[in-house]
Amino acid sequence: MNERPSSKVPTLSQVGELSERSRDIFRTIVESYLETGEPIGSRTLAQRGSLTLSPASIRNVMSDLEHAGLLEAPHTSAGRVPTQLGLRMFVDGLLEVGNLAPEERKGIEGQLAASGRKLDDVLMQASAMLSGLSQCAGLVVTPKRDPTLKHVEFVPLAPQRTLVIMVGEDGSVENRIVETPHGLPPSTFIEAGNYLSARMRGRTLEEARSEILGELTTQKAELDGLAAKLVAAGLAEWGGVQSTTPSLIVRGQARLLEDVGATGELERVRQLFDDIDRKNDLIQLLELAKQGDGVRIFIGAENKLYSLSGSSVIAAPYSDESHRVVGVIGVIGPTRVNYARIVPMVDYTARVISRLISQK
Repeated sequence: MNERPSSKVPTLSQVGELSERSRDIFRTIVESYLETGEPIGSRTLAQRGSLTLSPASIRNVMSDLEHAGLLEAPHTSAGRVPTQLGLRMFVDGLLEVGNLAPEERKGIEGQLAASGRKLDDVLMQASAMLSGLSQCAGLVVTPKRDPTLKHVEFVPLAPQRTLVIMVGEDGSVENRIVETPHGLPPSTFIEAGNYLSARMRGRTLEEARSEILGELTTQKAELDGLAAKLVAAGLAEWGGVQSTTPSLIVRGQARLLEDVGATGELERVRQLFDDIDRKNDLIQLLELAKQGDGVRIFIGAENKLYSLSGSSVIAAPYSDESHRVVGVIGVIGPTRVNYARIVPMVDYTARVISRLISQK
């Protein structure tokens, strides 16, 4: 279920090598950290009813866990918190993920079904909903798809070089430079642009391509020879381009600031905001979630983007009616997020989105 980016990540067999006492103490420390974000000491652990051990015995186990790289002492605190390695071991081997309650499932389905008929409306609602449920920032990578076109224009740049501009009904703009015959008159560029605009308006490039090429081949296009060559050159330049770059929807960034005053993590959150602003990098990370089924978890410096921000991404892919993965949905927050609660939320939301896409 989870991403294992390097050989340094602990395996389930390593989890099994811990004694029952070590696992109980390690689990308690991690769960306390995920709940409070604060280090916990042996005396506090000994006072908890779940551990019938003396502070001295607990200190010895904590020392062994620290030596193994699973715990660390922040600053000069006597308490311990899990390292990134420790969090990975916990998530992969000790995390107990439950199922969502029936009312929670109905709530997710109801919010997404009521968010409108357009897929973008569903995805934006899903991102905002996950942000609210997780108290993190919600993320959605939208499907790669051709825009419905509104306008095509040819602009001469230099002898034998012409810029082709395609404007989508959603406001997107794509440009290509094509090689063209020398000395074309201005009327040829206008004629070619008007021809393509008339036939592509309200359709995608792929929907209109075969018809236009057919007209050019059978000479049914109402174009002179030069304009027809210009149109053919433009279509050839776009040959094989069937989709635009995926876009990223982010909702709920302000939620990442809600507990900063209590934990003193302002610098971490500032770095996280900088990371989110670099959307292309974040999209590349989320695209990794497409490579497997179910939820993927990326923790801290396991990935290049979050090496400084101490953050985690929990994401799952969603599919179209052909069961082809087309996008990713998830959340981003501090490494001490409530994994047991968020993982099933992200997983079920991705499945609901897949089902809604199939129905459309």
